[in-house]
Amino acid sequence: MKRIGKSFLRAWRDEGGVASIEFVMAIPVLMMIFMASFESGLFMTRKIMLEQSVDIVMRELRLGHYPSPVTTDKLKTEICNRTVVFNNCAANIMIELQKISTSDAIMPTTSPECRDLSLPIKPSTTLQIGAENELMLVRACIIVDALFPTTGIGLDLTRTTNGGGIKIVTVSAFSNEPS
Repeated sequence: MKRIGKSFLRAWRDEGGVASIEFVMAIPVLMMIFMASFESGLFMTRKIMLEQSVDIVMRELRLGHYPSPVTTDKLKTEICNRTVVFNNCAANIMIELQKISTSDAIMPTTSPECRDLSLPIKPSTTLQIGAENELMLVRACIIVDALFPTTGIGLDLTRTTNGGGIKIVTVSAFSNEPS
């Protein structure tokens, strides 16, 4: 019995492996910070790419560079050709283009429509090209998957109602150029 007590006391006082305990305690925190920063960086890249491509396509639209009639599918194709960070972009993006009255300037209060990826039905959105000098509102929404959905910033990003993905929404407005 005395031998066991001495062996236990010797093991208790041994300081070998202390650094590995600190490492084991610190690595989960460091990994969480790494995954959160990678997730937020990818999210911001996706958002910036979507905003930039929508701005470019809407500029081309308002200047009349697209032949009539301009369809939703044409706008989706043009936007998706300018973004390279979305999988299956043309099938998942929703674009809404509507005229805003200049007399009362009432903006839509509803959030932009996003496609529910769990349903085969796509929501209906309006596409009004507008005439000269009319104020137009553009809203685009796409749903993407998080790389690390259960950790860090992936938990706090705005999700769809069924938890299927993260919404990336861009809203812009412009005035149609006169001919």
